[in-house]
Parts: sequence; C-alpha cells; structure tokens
Amino acid sequence: MKINYCYAFLMALGFTAVNCKAQTVTLDYHFNHETRKNSQGQPERFHYIWEEKDYNGFSVLGDVFKSQGFKLNSLNAAPTAANLKGTDVYIIVDPDSKKENPAPNYIMPADIQNIDAWVKKGGVLVMFANDSANVEFKHYNELAAVFGMHFNDDIQNHVIDDNHFEDGGVFIKDNPVFKTSKKIYMKDACSIATSGNARPVLKNAAGATLIATAMHGKGHVIAIADPWLYDEYTNGRLPANLNFENDKAAYDLVVWLKSLVPKK
Repeated sequence: MKINYCYAFLMALGFTAVNCKAQTVTLDYHFNHETRKNSQGQPERFHYIWEEKDYNGFSVLGDVFKSQGFKLNSLNAAPTAANLKGTDVYIIVDPDSKKENPAPNYIMPADIQNIDAWVKKGGVLVMFANDSANVEFKHYNELAAVFGMHFNDDIQNHVIDDNHFEDGGVFIKDNPVFKTSKKIYMKDACSIATSGNARPVLKNAAGATLIATAMHGKGHVIAIADPWLYDEYTNGRLPANLNFENDKAAYDLVVWLKSLVPKK
C-alpha cells in the first residue's frame, strides 16, 4: 500500500521510468547493520534497507530512485575505491551505536579517506543522521567535518506521541530543492552546523538547519538530520488530514540528487 502512494504521485505527474543509462545508488549496509530474530528464531537484517517493506524499510524511497532510472545497490563492507566504483550516489543512514549493535562498524579514518577521494572524483554522498539517542555521532561527525558539516547533539521537532504530529511539521516555500512538496514531517531530528562552503538547504521554523549541502571537488555531499524518508513516514502512516507530503519530498530529493551526478 505504501508503494502505491509513491507510484500514484509519480503517475499523477505523468512520470514514467527513465529510459537512459542507469545510474547506481548504493545504500550502506555496513555502518548501519541492525539485526533481529525472524519467526524461525534466525537473525535477519532490518532497519533502513531497500528490501524491507514494513515501516522500518526504505522500499518506497527505493521505488522513487528506480522510477528515476537508478539501479539499487547495497554495500555490506567498508567503502573502498574498488567497491564504490560504479556508484553514483552513496547513502549512509544512522550508523550503529552499541545500543543497536553490540559490535558496531564505526566509521574509521581509512573509511573517511576512501569516501573523501570518491566524492572528490564526482560522487554524491548522502548522510542521514538522527537524534543523539539513535545515532553514533562521534565517528559520523569525523566524516561530516571533512565537508564542513557537523551533526549537533540536540533534538529538533520533538514529537511526544501520535496526538502531536504537527510538532514534526516543516513548511516549505520557494525552496530550490523541494519544488513540489510544501509540508513535510521530520520528527526528533538533530540540527546541522555548517562551515566553509557548506550551506543550509532546509531549516525548520526555529531556524535550525535540517538539510545542508557542500560541494567537494567534483562531487557533492548532502547531510540530513533524520532518516525521515523511511516507509513509515512516506505517507504510509501520517494522517491524511494534516497534508504532510513526504512522498513528494522523496521525489524532489531524488530528482535533485540525480541532477548532481556528473554527466557520463
């Protein structure tokens, strides 16, 4: 049902899959590597992965990427020049802390060097964070610092419960990236500090930066304060009467990322 929200929106725009040389979007499965037991008692991957179609997954966002002509890929190992080759957009989401994974794969100096070199050559890096209770900030910020960005240890748009959805609302007007979405839902996010050539893309009503970007060599880096486009909030569970448009925002974001990929 959630996938239908996405496709209904794309069809309403008269959009069909792009018939051109496919670009590749690779989703990190290494720094974010959470497991749970399935019905047979066996461990299984979950949380922010393409294949997951319940509220925890990124299946709707994956469908938007595919509709824009991308091939979906995942990376179960630390990034290297070899395994990032052929990737146009590399997404890291909510790196594990020990609360989420007893043996987390932290972002190490070698990882930062490899990602840095890949971006400089034209890669588009997307860094989804979270609030401090749900993301490992120390190592993630060492990567973000290379690009003039820092995820702050705070909480923006705090939502107490489902009776307070509006507290997670962000209104959008005249934004160069989010051209079709006018109101989004991003709850319990951190804020982002920018320096150097990094700049804000989207702020909340309090003036806190929720999305930022920076050019780096021939590439680009996008920092986002929350994994807000997972299936639960791409209008799968949000009340229709509140007019949140996370499905449209997913489309806007992917169109923007596609425009940043160097032409081949």
